[in-house]
Amino acid sequence: MHPHPDRRPILRTYSTEQAADILHVRPQTLRAALSRDGHYGGVRPHKLPSRFLAWPADQIDAIVAGEG
Repeated sequence: MHPHPDRRPILRTYSTEQAADILHVRPQTLRAALSRDGHYGGVRPHKLPSRFLAWPADQIDAIVAGEG
């Protein structure tokens, strides 16, 4: 049995503030898109036990590189 793709371990993440800075948007832009659409550019963050969001770095980096 193969693990569900959304359940694979994430090796590197960005905080909402870090991801927003990399994407040249405000952190609220990411939060609003997540609330409205359930994702930002197809990227779904993981909620940490602290209730902070962890955005998968490889997916954020792919958007910046024009691959997303």
